[in-house]
Amino acid sequence: MKRYYIGVGSTKITGTEVRELFRSSSEPTEASHGRLYHYVVGPFRTKRGADFMRQYGHNNPHCVTVADAERLAQKSSL
Repeated sequence: MKRYYIGVGSTKITGTEVRELFRSSSEPTEASHGRLYHYVVGPFRTKRGADFMRQYGHNNPHCVTVADAERLAQKSSL
């Protein structure tokens, strides 16, 4: 079963941080995803939770864990 993850890397030209939502059927490792990302966050239960973390999780003390992102994403859609 494919699960949602957030891959965090940087652009080669400007060095700015890039947070990318992706799906993987296996747990990302340095061997499988290390060339693409500095680190990976997840797995997430829902795409909504993963997207919330991608958009609002950086330096947000209220959204630190996957569970925080899932809970906040559910609240924000009410």
